Amino acid sequence: MFPNAKGSELLAILATIDPSNQAAGAATTGWISAAEHHALLAIVQTGVLGTGATVDAKLQQALDATGTGAKDITGKAIAQIVKVSGDNKQVLINVKPEELDTVGGFGFVRLSVTVAVAASQTTAQVLGINPRELPAQTANQSAVVQIV
Repeated sequence: MFPNAKGSELLAILATIDPSNQAAGAATTGWISAAEHHALLAIVQTGVLGTGATVDAKLQQALDATGTGAKDITGKAIAQIVKVSGDNKQVLINVKPEELDTVGGFGFVRLSVTVAVAASQTTAQVLGINPRELPAQTANQSAVVQIV
């Protein structure tokens, strides 16, 4: 689309769940406006999962940046990752703003990653893809400290 553009000009790191040995329970990103990008991409990564552990992830939508009326986005949940085959795996969840309940006023998205049974190594990011205004890097979360 833009062959001379740098990757950092076309995508932004909007939110993260930082790498950790996540205890059983849910970890979520903050709420992200879906209005600034033509698409969002969630990336979930596992490291070594605890004995018998499972990992679930899904995208949710809300009416505003505080999470009002939060509900799951239909079809935007992964198949459960299990210990027997789930160490050191990655999954991608794509969503476009038009897949949200925009008629109902939903325009904000967050990622939820849930670990069950035993603590497990996880990390996740939500990227904004193809910004409505270039460059995308202006939308990076504050934790992005270098672009080379």
